[in-house]
Amino acid sequence: MAVKVKICGVRTPAVVEAAAEAGADFIGLVLFPKSPRYVELEEARVLAAIARGKIGTVAVLVDPDDELVDAVVARVRPDFLQLHGSETPERVAAIKARSSLPVMKAISIAEAADVAQASAYAAADYILFDAKAGPSATLPGGNGVAFDWLALKSFKAPFALSGGLTPDTVGEAIRLTGASLVDVSSGVERAPGEKDLSLVRRFIQAARSAAPQARAKAS
Repeated sequence: MAVKVKICGVRTPAVVEAAAEAGADFIGLVLFPKSPRYVELEEARVLAAIARGKIGTVAVLVDPDDELVDAVVARVRPDFLQLHGSETPERVAAIKARSSLPVMKAISIAEAADVAQASAYAAADYILFDAKAGPSATLPGGNGVAFDWLALKSFKAPFALSGGLTPDTVGEAIRLTGASLVDVSSGVERAPGEKDLSLVRRFIQAARSAAPQARAKAS
């Protein structure tokens, strides 16, 4: 199966269109006010409407309350919810049940031992492994930091990979980890929150060209 590609932190129709035309599977809309990639609910609704029928939409939330979950589901109508905060396994299961949507749960990784956290999140449809934010970081993700991808070598279930990926590194990341989805944000930006369309296209092409080797590795 080909590796799926998600372009996260999308803020403009031009990026939605470019990602779709280049063959990405998902865009991510960040509904977390502290992020430079934040979009308000109405902006997210418009972008999701442009994406609908062309590319999947993932609403990225950080420790959302029920009111926000309900608003996102009703107005944005995403295909996935991504939970990128400190949500417990019970909270992930509750959000999935409440929204009736598939859920992606981000797990922060600094060392191999951190991977074990994933086993508690049986309700999640995808585990997204991301680099653990450093002590000075203000965001739970999108910090442009990679972790040791070999930490994932013992993880057998399908998973998504994020953290420090770029057009130049995504192929190696796929080959080393066998990830079934790769997720990029800052790695295709010219400034925080400003996507570079040429980098978006290059990233998608690099991920696609690495996919056959990832399948061979996993077989």
